[in-house]
Amino acid sequence: MGAMEEYSREPCPFRIVEDCGGAFAMGSAGGAAFQAIKGFRNAPSGLDRRFLGSLAAIRARSASIGGNFALWGATFSAMDCSLVYYRGKEDPWNSIISGALTGGVLAARGGMTSMLSSALVGGVLLALIEGAGIAMARFSADSYRPVMIVDRNESYKQQHNKLYNGEPTVETNSIPA
Repeated sequence: MGAMEEYSREPCPFRIVEDCGGAFAMGSAGGAAFQAIKGFRNAPSGLDRRFLGSLAAIRARSASIGGNFALWGATFSAMDCSLVYYRGKEDPWNSIISGALTGGVLAARGGMTSMLSSALVGGVLLALIEGAGIAMARFSADSYRPVMIVDRNESYKQQHNKLYNGEPTVETNSIPA
């Protein structure tokens, strides 16, 4: 496990259940938001009818959308845990490969072309997500680098020598970047 991967996650059998539940919650909440807008727009005129249309659309579709997200989350986590077990390490490649496998498995009913294109999309999407996570981790790690401590007397001496003696200053406490 690398230094950047020191966050705590559930062990693999429980991770599947946790990710499935989290995906269901996100899918239900996001589905409810989009279905509320769709129901509001497609309802007959009148504010009360539009709100009732929103509620009807939420009731009709948000649980189904949440279930689809949960299926994706459970499949992804099962693939990820299988790769952790098979490869013996936990790194971003597991997530990228799991995204590709999940996209392919969930599109298998559509034929080989659909399966391959969904696998490609899943792999690329997870590669972008992992890349963004790594970039943000590196960016935030740079902001926590130790600050160089400068001796005030030494700094004053350098400034004095530069101003009055024309001597170039030499930085003695600099840390290479």
